[in-house]
Amino acid sequence: MPRPREQQISLADTPYYHIVSRCVRRTFLCGTDRQTGRSYEHRRQWIEQRIRLLSSIFTLDLCAYAVMSNHYHLVLKLCPEQSENWSDDDVLDRWTCLFKGPLLVQRYQAGENLEDAELRFVKRAAEVYRRRLTDLSWFMKCLNESIAREANREDGCTGHFWESRFKSQALLTEQALLSCMAYVDLNPVRAAMAETPEQSQYTSIKERITPGFNLAEAIQAQTEQQFLRQFPLPLKPLVAFEGTARNGPQHGILFTLQDYLELVDVTGRILNPDKRGRIPETLPPVLKRLELDLDEWLTEASEFEARYQDNRRAHLDRRRPAA
Repeated sequence: MPRPREQQISLADTPYYHIVSRCVRRTFLCGTDRQTGRSYEHRRQWIEQRIRLLSSIFTLDLCAYAVMSNHYHLVLKLCPEQSENWSDDDVLDRWTCLFKGPLLVQRYQAGENLEDAELRFVKRAAEVYRRRLTDLSWFMKCLNESIAREANREDGCTGHFWESRFKSQALLTEQALLSCMAYVDLNPVRAAMAETPEQSQYTSIKERITPGFNLAEAIQAQTEQQFLRQFPLPLKPLVAFEGTARNGPQHGILFTLQDYLELVDVTGRILNPDKRGRIPETLPPVLKRLELDLDEWLTEASEFEARYQDNRRAHLDRRRPAA
């Protein structure tokens, strides 16, 4: 019998988890349906954008992702301690990106004067939302439910869109984390959807190989599709590769980005009899294929967070009404 999610997730053992969610009856989530010829490729962008935006709202850091034709993979790091520095107003701002909230919360955010009893209700609501924003199941609910509603609306139908609840797998060691990330990033190659990782679309490795990846347009697209009510927050970058252990808190992965790319490249060349594709042996190594100045590229890649902040400010400036 399947175990409840709260029994499968233990932060005392590991903060890292591999998540998989599949469409009902393995039907097409994205790509092109061979029988009807209809293209669902645009839905892959929906999911990629939604993942990145939700990871910025919740206390979850994104290590790797891949959006395939009828399923997607995530490698997440759970970081509930991030919520300890949030004020009640911060919590309410994050939650109301996703939901309207009770009338009293709406009145409080509008700056109305509330009675003491009403303020106590708002404070209790903020504590409930704070717990939910650290919860993996709530993250997946906000991700899958919105995609299912939008897809069913587009298809003009009702009913289940996802096969079942998401599947989670604990990653207990650094080796398990790295091998799982490589497995996720190589999914399009193994499925013969791309010849190399850098040619794949809607994957974390594609984003890592493209420094300065701009998600400002993603925010606008999500807002127009009403996936989010608003988004006043800076976007989180992917979890960084820190290379070596630090004296202070360890937020990133104990591996260098260069070594990880080489690991993915070597792994992708190994023939897997259960999969259709692999990286051709005749291709040069990944760093030579990219034809980039290594020092310059590593500098740009290490500035993800600053670039995301700049993109967010530019987006807010465009939204600000003219004086």
